Amino acid sequence: MRLRHIEVFHAIMQAGTISGAAQLLHISQPAVTKVLQHCELQLGMPLFDRLRGKLYPTPEAQRLFVEIDKLNRDLVGIRRLAANLKTGEAEQVRLVTTPALATAIVPAAMTPWCKAFPQARCSLATHHTREIVSALLLGEADLALSLQDPRHPGIKAEAIAGGAMVALCPLHSPEAQDDGPLGLADIRTEIVGLQSDDPLAGLLHHAGEALGQQLASRITVQTYQLARALVEAGVGMTLVDPFTAASADLAKVRVRPLAPPVAVNLYLLSAASAPLGQASRRLVKFISAAAHAHLARLP
Repeated sequence: MRLRHIEVFHAIMQAGTISGAAQLLHISQPAVTKVLQHCELQLGMPLFDRLRGKLYPTPEAQRLFVEIDKLNRDLVGIRRLAANLKTGEAEQVRLVTTPALATAIVPAAMTPWCKAFPQARCSLATHHTREIVSALLLGEADLALSLQDPRHPGIKAEAIAGGAMVALCPLHSPEAQDDGPLGLADIRTEIVGLQSDDPLAGLLHHAGEALGQQLASRITVQTYQLARALVEAGVGMTLVDPFTAASADLAKVRVRPLAPPVAVNLYLLSAASAPLGQASRRLVKFISAAAHAHLARLP
């Protein structure tokens, strides 16, 4: 039996008549009759007895209907899934970000995304970039955000926003007495630094080497949010990405660009072999918009 045979047979069994089946399927009565006749011809047996213009299912038809009714429920589910996929509402999005981006950008992106996809589901997790790469390669995440391009053959990295690193200076510090660009050689306040294996720490190290400057730190932290919090508490100053800086308390710190600029990109990461679904692609647009809004808030 072909799929069209199954649809017509199921409709006739439900409606009890050719005309009723035609109405269910939104086709003409002759079309229903033609498909039924072709089905019976291929099966080599009648499915209905015709008595006085009425159809009566044969015992064989009754047995077939039990299994075909199960198949029809599956077909209905497939159609519903296809319709949901068209709108993205059946999709589950698994997003992983670095800790700094999780608090700086993701909340602003999730609000409009949840309104656009009220039936979609999303799981959020935070990891460092090394763990993010593993999650994507193992199929444990669909997309990820990082300030680092891992340069892995199995990972697709796309820069969706870009800015430059900035200095967060306590208001009582000498660096906070000016609004213009801050040269690395002009830093006098103790720096709350990033761990040596951090990607931003690597950028700063190269920038310092180019100028013959060494950025030593007595205090190092693992997360950018902690560095920002320490500066807000007056412990020292720090050099961080613009997304972390955009959330700083301007009543406690002054934000200054670095001179020369140290470029930072926000990367969308995904498995190279797994294209993103519609809901994921829309979430990326909201994330990009949120990132640009954060950059626009910087002085």
